Amino acid sequence: MTDPRDTLYAETLTDPGLFTFNQAVVGVFPDMIQRSVPGYATVIAMTGLLAARHARPGTRIYDLGCSLGASIMAVARHEETRSCDIVGIDNSDAMLSSCRQTLQRELPERNITLMAGDIAQTTYSNASVCILNYTLQFVPVDQRLALLKALREAMEPGDILILSEKIELEPASMNNLMIDLHHGFKRAQGYSDLEIARKRQALENVLIPETRSAHTRRLHEAGFNHCDYWFQCYNFASLIAIA
Repeated sequence: MTDPRDTLYAETLTDPGLFTFNQAVVGVFPDMIQRSVPGYATVIAMTGLLAARHARPGTRIYDLGCSLGASIMAVARHEETRSCDIVGIDNSDAMLSSCRQTLQRELPERNITLMAGDIAQTTYSNASVCILNYTLQFVPVDQRLALLKALREAMEPGDILILSEKIELEPASMNNLMIDLHHGFKRAQGYSDLEIARKRQALENVLIPETRSAHTRRLHEAGFNHCDYWFQCYNFASLIAIA
């Protein structure tokens, strides 16, 4: 079955406000993210492999900002994760409702917990893998360190955090180049210049990107011993942080 096409920003918006993960976004989200985030499929597939490698029996695997459950499904399909509790958390009821239906259809044999809540206010424990795929960028900057510290405190040495983000490049000329390349990628996926401009306006002050160095400094400050980037395409990158 083909996913509904994302045309949310193709027409004049009746609600030109900030971007939110409402029912309209949920309905086209698989198409939206595949056509908007270069390398998305690779990051999701590798999330499953990384989780399988580092999952410890009897621990929890957290997917923070689980949206429609793509990362959860990538993780749950690996035999090595069967003895772990998989917990997905999201603050969008619309996302969670659709995610629950998908997991019941695709993975009826797996016991997966879905929770509604603010990931910055959630208590974490007994975690061997924590996943933040394109989620931290939506958390207020002044709350990001406390969240990462809470995750680190729930882990044992050698456990991992997978962090994927839209990033800001340095210097500004390189950042502008990557933004232009990303817009070119979106045009190649069928988005018009008008759609790209409207989406960018809606995300302004909602999605706050940071530099590579800002992310690595914060992870070390949160208590992670090692971190490095394993993937980047234009201004989207993914890293692994080891407790």
